[in-house]
Amino acid sequence: MQTKTNRLVESLRRFTVPITAASVVLAGACAGVGVWTHFTAVHAASAAVSPIDDSSVSALESLDNAVEAVASRVTPTVVNVSVTARPGNEEDAQNGPSDGSPSGPGMQPGQLPPGLQQFFFGGPPMQPQQKQLEHAVGSGVIISPDGYILTNNHVINGAVNIQVTLDDRRVFQAKLVGADKLTDLAVLKINATHLPFIGWGSSANLHPGQTVLAFGSPFGYFRFSVTRGIVSALNRPNPFTDDPRKPGGFIQTDAAINPGNSGGPLVNAHGELVGINTFIISNSGSFAGAGFAIPSQIAKSISQQIIEHGAVHHGYLGITLNDVTPQNSTFFSLPDASGAIVSQVAPLSPAANAGLKQGDVIRTLNGDSIDNGSALQVAVSEMTPGSSIQLGVLRNGKQVSIPVTIGEYHKNAEVADNSGDGSAHGARLGLAVTDLSPDVRGQLNLPEQVHGVAVEDVKPGSPADEAGIAPGDVILQLNRKPVDSAQQFASSVHAMSADQDVLLLVWSHGGATYRVLQPSSAMQSGN
Repeated sequence: MQTKTNRLVESLRRFTVPITAASVVLAGACAGVGVWTHFTAVHAASAAVSPIDDSSVSALESLDNAVEAVASRVTPTVVNVSVTARPGNEEDAQNGPSDGSPSGPGMQPGQLPPGLQQFFFGGPPMQPQQKQLEHAVGSGVIISPDGYILTNNHVINGAVNIQVTLDDRRVFQAKLVGADKLTDLAVLKINATHLPFIGWGSSANLHPGQTVLAFGSPFGYFRFSVTRGIVSALNRPNPFTDDPRKPGGFIQTDAAINPGNSGGPLVNAHGELVGINTFIISNSGSFAGAGFAIPSQIAKSISQQIIEHGAVHHGYLGITLNDVTPQNSTFFSLPDASGAIVSQVAPLSPAANAGLKQGDVIRTLNGDSIDNGSALQVAVSEMTPGSSIQLGVLRNGKQVSIPVTIGEYHKNAEVADNSGDGSAHGARLGLAVTDLSPDVRGQLNLPEQVHGVAVEDVKPGSPADEAGIAPGDVILQLNRKPVDSAQQFASSVHAMSADQDVLLLVWSHGGATYRVLQPSSAMQSGN
């Protein structure tokens, strides 16, 4: 299928011609014969321009040498990620930020995530799906010598086959260790050792104006490219309206990021990983000076959880936040324009249980100042569910200290699939489930006596897919024990060994049947 990347590359090929005498003459003709004649006459009559002496350009040469040194060290850690995927899961494809490329297999060319449509007006229209498989290309970076690779979730979303090409041109089949839709991060594993890998840098130490380099495969064609720029801004908020609880904190940079760069590293002057390139905001769908990266503060924590546990458990308060601004600070009796205003508290959430109220202004977290809602969101997301924190709050101008026990974030679905490489992190069922809320019950037209969890998504080729489970089915029992909630189902599955068979009682098409899921057979077949 002709993806957006292919179209861009093809257009480049049409306009790329060998640099010959004929092409120079053609360029002159396009500029005007008079101008060309004048230029050649002046050139023939003028003496050659003398080169600038070394002392005058020493600063530029030092900068060049420094950038070359960083590029030479980082490039061997960068990989090209080629994905084959089955289309059709538009919701999942939209869960991660997009760089305007065919950035999640299953995402049709030109399709964009919710909340960014207004930034990409004038881009190519969506094309109807014609083929059963889609192909996409992204980037990644090696984070350990034994073959763990960090990339974006939207690069590998829906993948049935993942190939990784190293800088030395070796090609490996990659397995998905796990992915986190909330932060749009994923970890891959290849069977290799003694690989060059990148070291972690601290995104917390970045400052606007600081030099950064972006690596990747722009347009999926120009592999192992590097661009240089600066940190334009920090702590940019989440621009995606599909889920306001997605953490922001993005690094904004003017280092060129284009379709195909998704998942590639953003590094500082020491060659340390400070961000993962993830999306751009542009009128055309190509780079327009505003690229965004997930900070290493988030990427390091998420990747470690995926590698160690096969899943990510995000901290959750259950509040909606607004930033404090000079315009609204006076209405809350604030001494300055910093902090996060609580605009909504979810019922029965950890925040509600702790007594947080609408209109509270959170100023500190465990004694550390909170500049804005995005900073609080990122900090809480990284915390372990069940841990205790202390929030410093201004309520109607009075200081209040509120202890809160962090809950665990669950959107609408609990994913019971770590997509691991055979390690005992959890069973590879390949499905996602959601609680039977009144709305879900109404949509599925379920009888009152049906209790369990609804199947929200099934990964193609997974054990759940092979067992004939489909979205809209309801799981009543797991290993002959009733299923009460999505959280309980996910916890039970993650507690099992990776190759353990699973017995599900499934309500489908008005009746209940037992289905056996065999994760071990899926792992042996490479799914």
